[in-house]
Order: sequence, then C-alpha cells, then structure tokens
Amino acid sequence: MEKDHMDNHQKEVMHEKKDETLYDSTLLPFMLPVYYKRLFPHKPFYRWLSYSLFEEKIFTNREISFTLHDDIYIRFLCFETQIELEKEICSKNPYKIDIGAVMSTRPKNRITAATMTPVQRELVFDIDMTDYDDVRTCCGGTNVCQKCWKFMVIACRILDVGLRDDFNYEHILWVFSGRRGIHCWVCDYQARHLDTAARSAVAEYFQLVSHIMTDGIMVPRANIGDKMARSVKRAFKIIEPLFEEIILHDQDIFLGRKGITKLCLFISDENARKESEQFLLNNLKEGHHSVDVWDNFKRYAKSMRCNSSSSVWSRRLKNIVEEIQFACLYPRLDINVTKGFNHLLKSPFCIHPSSGRVSIPFNPSAVAKLNPSTVPTITQLLREINVFDEKSKQYDEQDEKDHIKDYKKTGMFKGVLVFEEFLRKLESSLRAKFIEQNERKLEF
Repeated sequence: MEKDHMDNHQKEVMHEKKDETLYDSTLLPFMLPVYYKRLFPHKPFYRWLSYSLFEEKIFTNREISFTLHDDIYIRFLCFETQIELEKEICSKNPYKIDIGAVMSTRPKNRITAATMTPVQRELVFDIDMTDYDDVRTCCGGTNVCQKCWKFMVIACRILDVGLRDDFNYEHILWVFSGRRGIHCWVCDYQARHLDTAARSAVAEYFQLVSHIMTDGIMVPRANIGDKMARSVKRAFKIIEPLFEEIILHDQDIFLGRKGITKLCLFISDENARKESEQFLLNNLKEGHHSVDVWDNFKRYAKSMRCNSSSSVWSRRLKNIVEEIQFACLYPRLDINVTKGFNHLLKSPFCIHPSSGRVSIPFNPSAVAKLNPSTVPTITQLLREINVFDEKSKQYDEQDEKDHIKDYKKTGMFKGVLVFEEFLRKLESSLRAKFIEQNERKLEF
C-alpha cells in the first residue's frame, strides 16, 4: 500500500525549524493534505452524518461548508457518498469544515428549487472561554490554561446531566473546539427534529445568566427566584464545591479594593450594593485575599437577612450568595447557536488554524482531565506518524489486513476511540428503532 509523505520541499521547510513539534501556521497548507489523507477519520465521519441511512436523504441533503486558505468560504456543499465527500475534502484541504442542517432539497440545487428549508439538525451548544473574561484573571482573550479550563469543566457537567436527566437525551457528542471552547452535539432523533420554537425553549431552559449594565459595566447576574428549581439545585451541587477553588483561589477576583467593588456589582439593589461595599472596605485590611472578602460578605448578607424580615435582603437578595456563585460559574451559552435551526458549526477533527490543535471529541466524564494545552497539534501528529513508521519499519511490505491505522500511532487515538464508541451506541439505538418501526408495520 502506498504511503502519503510530504514531498522533499515540504520536509526541507519543516527541518529548518529548531523545534519540529512547534506549530507554525505558515506550514499548514503543506501539512493539511497529509492530515486529511492519513489521519482524518473519513469513515466514522460519514457514519455519523449518514445515521446509518435509516432516514431518507439524511446525508445527501446535508449542507456542508468549507473555509479554504485566505478565508475563501464555500457554502451549500452536499455529497452523495462517503467516497465523494472524502475525495472533495482531500482535494480542497479545507482550513475548516462546518456542518449545517439537512435541507428539504439538495443544497447545491437551491437556486433551481422552489424552496429550500431545514428539516432536521442536531441540537448544538457552543461555549467559548472569552465569555468568561469578566471572571477570569489567569488568561485573557484566546489564551487558555488549566485554571480557566475549569469553567469549561463545570459547563460540560451541568449541560450533560441536564440534557440526559431533564430531556432524556442519550447520544451526546462533546468536542474540544481546538482553541478556547467546547461544542456539544445532541444527536438523538427527537433532538434532531426539534423545530425552531422547541430549540429556543431548550436554550432558554439553560440560560440562567444574563448581563446587566451596572455603573457603566456589564455585570453577569443570575436570578434563581425564591426557591431553587430541581435543575438549579442539581447545578448548584456541581458549582458550590468548586467556587472557592476557581473563583477565590485560581482567579482571586475579589482581591483588593477593585475586587470588593467587583463583588458588590453582583448586587442588584443600589443601596444594598453601596452599603455592602462600605462595610467590606471598613472591615478588611490591606492585602486581603478573595477568601477573606467572600467570608465577610457572606456573614454580612446573613446578618442583614436576620435583622429584618421585610428588608430587600430578605426578599430580592434572599439568595444573593448562591446567585453570585451561579453568575460566576454557570454555563454561558452562545444561545443563538442553539436556537438557530440552520446555524453551521465547526466539525470535529478540524485543525484550528491559529493554534494548530485538532478539534477532538472527549468523554464528558473525563473533561477535567483534558488539558487544552496538550491537545496535539497537526505538527505533533505528523511527527508521531513518522517516528512510529521509522521505528516499526513497517511500510509497503506490510499486508493491508495487518496495517495499523495511522491515527492509532498518534495522540488522536483516544479522541477517535471516543467518537467511535459514541457512534456504536448511536447506531445500536438507530437499529433498535428501525426494528421497532418495522414490527409495528407488520402488526397492521
């Protein structure tokens, strides 16, 4: 079997680098052809988008878009077969692949068709680290570290259990975006066939945090009401144990005078906000830690609630301590992505052009173990292939039946395994549903 290797010019360019594992975005056009031919999981990718072909035109009418080099954007692509899709990917070598809805007609025929409307699409969620910039101090913008990754850990845990327990969804694919966020694809039949109103309802169900302009600053606020709903209680059990570690220690956001002001901005009542700030400034010494501020604030809030049953602290601010914890740590969704029936979202296994890292699936139960800074780059993946091949001495002499798949030689291995296990369960469910439908038909 022939192997796809970089040509001599590509190898010379790469060897000029002092560190061959260091990603260089200028080399991406040379590396993508090898990645798509040897590492991209074309067959599992097709299995996912075709859903075992149990539904008519589910693959052929799916909209796919490519973003090419120099931001050339090609929409309304569609394909008949896995071979056709794989051939086009390997020919175009897209910088990004986006997946859209299954349409009423083939997207490429949209001009001649009378109408083209979306008929089904996975329920998707997009969570970006930059939406937490007002409560993270360890990094900013596109940078991510293990400390701020904990925001993603909590978001994943809350959403995953909510989707499974409250909506009875089973087939949920979690994917690291490749740089600073996570994507969630809910692939159950019922989820894929939700209309726009239903998608909006699900999105709003998980929308607990809003941003309010306070003293010229956009401040996150969470209103949990007089009594926590069951889903809110469940989320609080995830948030509360990690609040001190993340907000008070890792981020230390209530440090100093500015930190006290930041804390008090979470209080919606203006008079209570000013009184709280003054109390904290009067009772804390210079150089105090966020833990000290938080402990003093909790004691102050409790005393104010106990002093008067008719005060704002006993009514509107009754749950202010819990609401601040929610405002800091509850998932911050790009709600329009979830609401939009025809919104395109980046495919798993794309290479992020800025970071060079692969957009890789992960198991939600192991989200805390995922380190975004060690997710392999395309440079690392290609080097791992070469190192493995050189050590094994297994090239063209090896029989096809004994051939080790290239992704198994690399850091992509676990991500592909997660994807294939997700597909195994999804396809098993689809087969069971198909058999059940046929048995019902026979009964008539």
